[in-house]
Amino acid sequence: MRPAHPLQLIAGLAVWSLWFIAIYGGLSVACQIAPPEAEAGALNRLNLMLGLLTLATLAFLLWNARRCWQAINQGDSEEARRQRFLATLGAGLHLVGAIATLFVGIPILVMPPCL
Repeated sequence: MRPAHPLQLIAGLAVWSLWFIAIYGGLSVACQIAPPEAEAGALNRLNLMLGLLTLATLAFLLWNARRCWQAINQGDSEEARRQRFLATLGAGLHLVGAIATLFVGIPILVMPPCL
């Protein structure tokens, strides 16, 4: 998808919401099927898997934000202004999704998964 495509306006938060559902859905299922040992604390296989998914999602969102930001062109035509608006807003929304992913994902590093 082009960086100045209108779908960029929903893509960042859509990726974040899919990640959020996958993280907490996967956590709930894993805690019911095979909960990790309580003595392991936050250092266990489940947190490692969730952390890797979080890092992959964060990297994807930041990559898309950068791609949109780099696509901002400096023209004066109506089409250039429209593309600049879409690319700038798309970059911002991908960045908001990345910040939300980081904010929600930090407890994965420090808390045991199945309390």
